[in-house]
Amino acid sequence: MLIKVLAAEVALNSATNVGNATVVRVYNGHSAAVVITRTDASDSTIGSLTVVNGETVVLEKEPTDKLVASAGGTDVKGVKVAFRN
Repeated sequence: MLIKVLAAEVALNSATNVGNATVVRVYNGHSAAVVITRTDASDSTIGSLTVVNGETVVLEKEPTDKLVASAGGTDVKGVKVAFRN
C-alpha cells in the first residue's frame, strides 16, 4: 500500500475530524491497547475498534465524522492520508 500524507499529524485525545479527512492513518504509541471511536458530526457513535499498542491502522470515514481514542493522551496520533494498493 502506498500512503500519501496530506496534513500534519494530530493527537486523538479529543474528538476530531482530522482535517475533514476521508482516510486516516492511526498510530497507537500508548503503552496499552486503546479503543478508537468514530462518531458523526452530531457526536452519535457510528462504531469503534481496538488498536493494540504499537499498531498502525488506516481507517475510512466521512469528512465530518470524528475519531477519538479512549486513552493514551497525545500518544495516539491520526493523520489525513490518501492511499492506493
